[in-house]
Amino acid sequence: MNRLKRALPEDVGVNPSKIEAFLDDAESKGIELHSFMIYWQQSVIAEGWWWPYQQDIPHMLHSATKSFLAVAVGLAIHENYFGLHDKVVSFFPDHALPDGESSKRAQSMTVEHLLTQTSGHGVGQSGGEWRNIEGSWVDKFFSTPLDHEPGSEFVYSSATSFMLSAIITKTTGVPVRDFLEPRLFRPLGIKMLKWDDGPGGVNPGGNGISCLSEDFLKLGILHLQEGMWEGKQILPKAYVKASTTSQRGNPYGYHWWTLPDGAYQARGMFGQYVTVLPNHDAVVMVTGGVPQGAISLKELISQHFPSMFLPSAGLASEGNSPIPLQTRLRHLHLMPPLENEAPKSRLENVISKERFAAKRPNEDGVISFTLDFESGVGYSIFHLHDHRGFHQVLLGKGCGWWPCITSLSGAKLHHGYEFAQSSVVSRGLWTSEDTFEMTLQFNETAFRDVITVTFLNGGTVAKLDRRVNVNSFGRQRPTIWCSTLVRGDELLPSSGLGSGHKITYSIASSTVGELLDNPKTRAILEQEVPGQLLADPRLEKARMYTFEMVGPRVQGMGEDVLARIDAKLAAL
Repeated sequence: MNRLKRALPEDVGVNPSKIEAFLDDAESKGIELHSFMIYWQQSVIAEGWWWPYQQDIPHMLHSATKSFLAVAVGLAIHENYFGLHDKVVSFFPDHALPDGESSKRAQSMTVEHLLTQTSGHGVGQSGGEWRNIEGSWVDKFFSTPLDHEPGSEFVYSSATSFMLSAIITKTTGVPVRDFLEPRLFRPLGIKMLKWDDGPGGVNPGGNGISCLSEDFLKLGILHLQEGMWEGKQILPKAYVKASTTSQRGNPYGYHWWTLPDGAYQARGMFGQYVTVLPNHDAVVMVTGGVPQGAISLKELISQHFPSMFLPSAGLASEGNSPIPLQTRLRHLHLMPPLENEAPKSRLENVISKERFAAKRPNEDGVISFTLDFESGVGYSIFHLHDHRGFHQVLLGKGCGWWPCITSLSGAKLHHGYEFAQSSVVSRGLWTSEDTFEMTLQFNETAFRDVITVTFLNGGTVAKLDRRVNVNSFGRQRPTIWCSTLVRGDELLPSSGLGSGHKITYSIASSTVGELLDNPKTRAILEQEVPGQLLADPRLEKARMYTFEMVGPRVQGMGEDVLARIDAKLAAL
């Protein structure tokens, strides 16, 4: 089956107004959706994509990848490549174990412990952190001390997922993506799925998949159908049941999150969800760009599903016509065009094609940039030279947006991902006489960057700023001061750059490291956070992440504490 069956909601007893209420609620709460699909009674009854996201463009799934990995593990076990209770160390006899008690614990760790996120580690590893590890990821896993007996504590981690992927590659001789090609992807008609490679050609396991929305939905439908697809048992029924049932007393099965009423969910950072509702024969798929674990999106889904399918929700014949809904779904836009063409600045002719060189070395490795307002018809060009080489982005002029492929660096704003080539839809406009703002929507991911250049001294000095809508690390990069170079002259002295520029801090945009290292912000933390919590090793290990992300994971760091910290940071 290459394409799922479609039906209008009113034809299967669902009032279209209930779907509109779901969309209205998301919009009113500022929840950024990129796509959604609702599957009920063996048909897709509603679907939509917010432009520039489209039906035929893949979307990055982040940790929802883990639920695809769980299928591979189940198939490998079914084909006797290894067993659920095989010891993890048995697959890697040449890798050293930690000393002391951790060594004994590591020797008792099984495949099942990896699947249920009960490996025994005290701190989990996120995908962003895991991708930055140099050297062997297997060595890193085994060298990390185990604080608990395997099976005793739930600690969510992408490291356990990588180890499952490595075990599959070790036993089958192929990466997980290739192992699943004839067993899952081809039978389900999944053809445009991409999966990143890790060290040694091993897929990361816990993240890295990009696929079409419909193919993400199919993962949920396969499990709704207890592993059956078009009359063929793709995945053993017993394994599906175990995968989607709470294990070891935790709201987690085999790399699936479990929910009340028998429901379960594949869940990826920034709002990539497939929610399966077996008691209602339904699956709901969403992708989005929602910060901080997408808590608001979880609430949105639970508020509207499964109530949408209940008889009390009413039928279309009792009220609304389907025409408004279908029209709305065809015209969803995340970034609508401007109603009026943006004004130009007199500086445009002055700075076009001028090279602005960074005043000093900077964290992002930026060497220089150029804005070209003359060479393109309908678009401008932003050129950036950094430690990775030369990059460019085409920027729509006037009211429009411009699609292109770019190699622009962005790992520190994009959850650690550094893409060789990215699809982006961009626009550049003057927001004032001396400020040019570029918006870049990376429409295969959750990320939207805004790059702002403020010109001073008649266009000879430029302040370059960059921020992003969602990130597990900080959402804003440090300002980079640049200037044009004239023969015989030096760059302006440091005192001439950045005067009057105020650095702002918040728990959402500032990293743990930034707040701990700055004396003023650290003093705020010391006032509000008990000393033993501030000394928690998880804070030190999570320096690259925002305080908003790390804080709630530390016991005793409640919403009231975080709110007080944020208010004091804003007052600096």
